Amino acid sequence: MHDDTDFSGRRVLVVGGSSGIGNGIAHAFRARGAQVHVWGTRAQAADYDPADGSDLSGLGYTAVDVGDPDAIVAAPAPFDGLDVLVLCQGTVVYKRGEFERAGWDRVMAVNLDSLMHIAMKFRDSLAAAQGCVIVVSSISGLKANIGNPAYAASKAGAISLTKTLGQAWAPLGIRVNGLAPGLVDTKLTKVTTDHPDRLASALARIPQGRMGTPADMAGTAIFLASPLASYVTGHTVIVDGGLSL
Repeated sequence: MHDDTDFSGRRVLVVGGSSGIGNGIAHAFRARGAQVHVWGTRAQAADYDPADGSDLSGLGYTAVDVGDPDAIVAAPAPFDGLDVLVLCQGTVVYKRGEFERAGWDRVMAVNLDSLMHIAMKFRDSLAAAQGCVIVVSSISGLKANIGNPAYAASKAGAISLTKTLGQAWAPLGIRVNGLAPGLVDTKLTKVTTDHPDRLASALARIPQGRMGTPADMAGTAIFLASPLASYVTGHTVIVDGGLSL
């Protein structure tokens, strides 16, 4: 029987694939036969600590500051073509830093602007392969996010961009979809997970009673990139254990 989730021979780039959700997605594709390359922020793969949830074994790696449009232009293409582009880059500034210009600009550059710049860089390769784009946003893009206006606005922008690129690129044979995680145990959520009282409060609001894992997010990414989702275009799937209900 044919397996629709077999990605043997497919070329996958996961931007932000060095840790957390992106790393989980990268390994899910690799486990299903894909060649997987990741973009991260540190100079080399060896600079990542497995204790932080970073496993770069079996993955190609390039350091790219996606907050800099020129760095995106200059970055080498990881393969001679591209079948799947996963945009999982993300940053956040705590302690109300996003209310200041520097914090706002940095978060918007990484979380929103770079989505468009990278998608455009690989549009022709994706069209040639009849490939797909997966944008990882957040349920923060659907509601207010206390203390983090840029994070919430950038994720709302990501959800909107997924719709518009989905519409624009469907005639090219490129499917653009997204997934919106809820509370996932990664470096970015340690502000919650490292505090037992905050964690208990957060879990109490999740109907499924647990945090999500990078593997939970990867399952949806695999579905969206597979032929099982061949008629899904422009949508963002909420993967949050019911938190946003």
